[in-house]
Amino acid sequence: MNSGTLKAMQTVAQALENLERSITSPLVTRLGERFAAAGFELALVGGPVRDAFLGRTAPDLDFTTSALPDQIEATLRGFADAVWDIGRDFGTIGARFGDDTVEITTYRADKYDPNSRKPEVAFGDNLNDDLIRRDFTINAMALRLPERVFVDPFGGLKDLLGGVIRTPSKPEISFSDDPLRMMRAARFASQLGFVLEPDTEGALAAMAERISIISAERIQVEMVKLMLGNHPRAGLEVLVDSGLAELVLPELTALKLEVDEHHRHKDVYDHTLLVVEQAIGYEKDYGLEPDFVLRFAALLHDCGKPATKRHEPGGGVSFHQHDLVGARIAKKRMQALKFDNDSIKKVSRLIELHLRFFGYGEQAWTDSAVRRYVRDAGDLLTRLHALTRADVTTRNQRKADRLAHAYDDLERRIADLQAQEELDAIRPDLSGEEIMRILDLKPGPEVGEARQYLLELRLEDGPLGPEEAEIRLLQWWNAR
Repeated sequence: MNSGTLKAMQTVAQALENLERSITSPLVTRLGERFAAAGFELALVGGPVRDAFLGRTAPDLDFTTSALPDQIEATLRGFADAVWDIGRDFGTIGARFGDDTVEITTYRADKYDPNSRKPEVAFGDNLNDDLIRRDFTINAMALRLPERVFVDPFGGLKDLLGGVIRTPSKPEISFSDDPLRMMRAARFASQLGFVLEPDTEGALAAMAERISIISAERIQVEMVKLMLGNHPRAGLEVLVDSGLAELVLPELTALKLEVDEHHRHKDVYDHTLLVVEQAIGYEKDYGLEPDFVLRFAALLHDCGKPATKRHEPGGGVSFHQHDLVGARIAKKRMQALKFDNDSIKKVSRLIELHLRFFGYGEQAWTDSAVRRYVRDAGDLLTRLHALTRADVTTRNQRKADRLAHAYDDLERRIADLQAQEELDAIRPDLSGEEIMRILDLKPGPEVGEARQYLLELRLEDGPLGPEEAEIRLLQWWNAR
């Protein structure tokens, strides 16, 4: 959210001036004139209107119209560079004008089966009936074209200025019609930093079970958008407080039951949300764009704690190997949410490695240990730096400073070794072909064993050079 823009909009009049300044594309007016000449209503609607108030440019322009799909297509033919059928049965036709892509949809007045999120499509005959079926008031604002008349029957601008998420119709009806809107409420809380108004919040908690009819793929899309928002903590708290997290990400809710072994926080849940916030702060430090893999790894980095909790003599609590257990739990959850294999692999690997650094400041690492740290992290090293630093949430400033200085030192040593040894491309000093020539072998498992032996030497002692590597290889081979 562009909070500066919102703060500057002290009155509705100022907000409307901002809308006029933001929607300057001649295409908007030309389309309005084209549809008016054909005898149809047209309005810019939803996200583009909301984003204009926020001082942002929406990637696509969405319009709604009184024209039916065939009439939309006929009106665009010969006017647009290209026209295509996005979903005629749902009333949507797409068009391209130079670099601009638009979607134009017939007014909708759908009805929903309570057991499905797929509507019984019905076309409407007026703008207000179309707007009331939208998810939230901040997305139920429109600009009639070509006259550019602002339409806001449900107080969307007031809610936008007030930072409130509210449904245009009764929230029970809205969430029953499309339960995915409950996930979208959490997502908008994350993206905009808004809060749910009480009735909407209450309905979401009462109807959380309805999310069970939504596909894992659709939930995953909303989860990614939530995590990439500017305020993911706000969205995550909506999920947990409403009970939605228990259904879509139960590992997060489970953290509320686990007390931090160092008693730094009320529970591991609070610690986790702070780690997510700190990881976002480190993104800029490490030159990362908003990074889902890093943020989701931060969110689930301690998800193995409930399964590994042990009460120690003296009243303490431990979570031994929660990093390894957590990596497996995260993998399973991400598979259930239908994430791609690459994202699953990266998130679970970061969780597996997130404790590796701790202890560095207490005993000196050899160069070999530093090389292995880099080798094991691979292309996740920068993210691992950010996650490891973010995981320091102690209130003991001296301890926090000590850990920060220790990690500074580790990064310096990594940089020094990278400059000397090309750590990013660690490989044995001899190739597979050279190994086969020296040992008179044909391709097979023994070549792999020899290569692994040389790789371990490379990690332990650094670059040996081909002559020394050959001597060591022969010594190993003859001693087998």
